[in-house]
Amino acid sequence: MTTKLILTHDVTHLGAAGEVVEVKDGYARNYLLPRKLATPWTKGAQRQIDQMAEARRKRAIDSLEQAQTARAWLHENVVTVSATAGANGRLFGAVTTADLADAVKAAGGPALDRRKIEVVPPIKSTGRHSATVRLHTDVVAPLEVNVVAAR
Repeated sequence: MTTKLILTHDVTHLGAAGEVVEVKDGYARNYLLPRKLATPWTKGAQRQIDQMAEARRKRAIDSLEQAQTARAWLHENVVTVSATAGANGRLFGAVTTADLADAVKAAGGPALDRRKIEVVPPIKSTGRHSATVRLHTDVVAPLEVNVVAAR
């Protein structure tokens, strides 16, 4: 059985906020609804979504231009993150997406949402690493990170 839901937040590998999706009952009941990532679909809610989508389309041009400006900044700059590390260069823990977002902002870059940053595989050693940032539905930017050992 499947359930029709409206996503209230972006869910990786499923859809963006405001989209109507059909998922299995268990996934909806045990994951999406308790975490308030989605709400049940109704005709009234569908009308609201249509109105919000129209308003979002009007604002999309500005946000696309902002995303392209942010992508240009991220493409040109390398962000440095300081983390505690052992003698062999392995970190005690890992560099989180929140650390990356803070480092970009501290370097004079755009404010990024940590949930839009994807780091695969996790950063667990010093040196240069790369990540990706989903700035807009059509704009994905690379993020180059230089991890140095904290003294």
